[in-house]
Amino acid sequence: MKRIAIIGGGISGLSAAYTIEEKRQSGTPVEYVLFESSPRLGGVLVTDRVDGCLVEAGPDSFLTEKPWAADLCRKIGLGDQLIGSNDSERKTYIVARGKLVVMPDGLMFMVPTKIMPTVFSPLFSWRTKIRMAAEWFHPPHKASEDETVAEMVERHYGSEMVDLLADPLLSGVYGGEASGLSVRAVLPRFADMESKHGSLGRAMLAARKKMGAAVNLPARPLFSSLKEGMQQMVDALVARLDANALKKSSLVQSVIRQDNGWTVCAGYQSDQFDAVIIATPTHVAASVLQAADENLAREMGGIKYSSSVTVTLGYDEEVRRSLPPGFGFLVPRSEGHRMLAATFVHNKFPHRAPDNRAIVRCFLGGARDEQILQSSEEEILQIVRRELRQIIALNAEPLFARVYKWKSAMAQYSVGHLERLQRIESLRQKLPGLALAGNGYNGIGVPDCVRSGAEAAGKILAEMGMWSSA
Repeated sequence: MKRIAIIGGGISGLSAAYTIEEKRQSGTPVEYVLFESSPRLGGVLVTDRVDGCLVEAGPDSFLTEKPWAADLCRKIGLGDQLIGSNDSERKTYIVARGKLVVMPDGLMFMVPTKIMPTVFSPLFSWRTKIRMAAEWFHPPHKASEDETVAEMVERHYGSEMVDLLADPLLSGVYGGEASGLSVRAVLPRFADMESKHGSLGRAMLAARKKMGAAVNLPARPLFSSLKEGMQQMVDALVARLDANALKKSSLVQSVIRQDNGWTVCAGYQSDQFDAVIIATPTHVAASVLQAADENLAREMGGIKYSSSVTVTLGYDEEVRRSLPPGFGFLVPRSEGHRMLAATFVHNKFPHRAPDNRAIVRCFLGGARDEQILQSSEEEILQIVRRELRQIIALNAEPLFARVYKWKSAMAQYSVGHLERLQRIESLRQKLPGLALAGNGYNGIGVPDCVRSGAEAAGKILAEMGMWSSA
């Protein structure tokens, strides 16, 4: 009987455990133990019910185009629980000069693909609009080395585009800054488009036409979620795992390679395993691996993380009627607010609030505002309520409020990230029976974490001769 240790009980570790559990159920002689330092499983996937409203503490959805999370949901019996975002209501605003300005039609993640909506939008200055027009004639360009997203976007569209779109969009996804994130790691598609087409606008339009010609199907919703919230995925996964294999409130201090296997030290106990999957943030993994390989630990510790705070406010029917239509707004740093974005949850997804309730979800923190975690919940609520008054004139007293702090939760893929991953992989290969998973490597979203956990388990099972590519 082969034994595998999984360290980390977030969605990556749970996905790894489920992959192994499937093999165990089919008769493969393998067992696993999952160690989680906190009293609950699921990491940032936490869903609360408050006043008839569904409140997400962490991610509220995942990108539909990345299939791994939805595929896992179907495998664990949640296929009929998957829901799409209300894209007919999708409208996003940018706070510009103190006012909400609608993002113009045809913008595909900061790349304009329609000229007229952009020309008539009050969001951009004429100087930027001229830059957008000229961008269509950019020659192919392949950067000799990695660069930041800000450098690439500024080369194509100018600094205003970085401030108004690139920075707010990336702060929402990565909790980072365009000036600190790697193009090759964060937007590899853009780097490829630039090298082949030059103009990002022309490349994006060509890709959309090709997709439309290949598949004549209705457009899928941009985001997917679950009727009862993201924790529904965690609960369904945990229910399908071996309950005796789940060790909550078990902090692993170190893993040591010895005798063709691994010793896992947790608290005052140690146990022997044939293989180890580490599915924690990379700075935690670095600490755990220090005794096994100092060089590997050093490389993993070099991946930085940012923290975030989510604040959910519930309001009555009158506020719901008064709020702007659409999904919410993004706040450029140049506006001088601490809030990064806000989502009108009742518009974004069905089943999130009764018809007489509004849910406004606000985001703070990120790479430039780690100190927000030092503020009390009351101080954070004061900041959020003051800025909502300033931005959308929301003066009403909330019916309820929830504040969630997530320290060092979002990996920052800085310039040179892909080269660092190559060094990590080279060092990992020298340690048989070790696999890595989580949001610190090749994607931070829920689908990426699901994929990384499943792939890590697949690697270990393949090393043991228990996994066939067929």
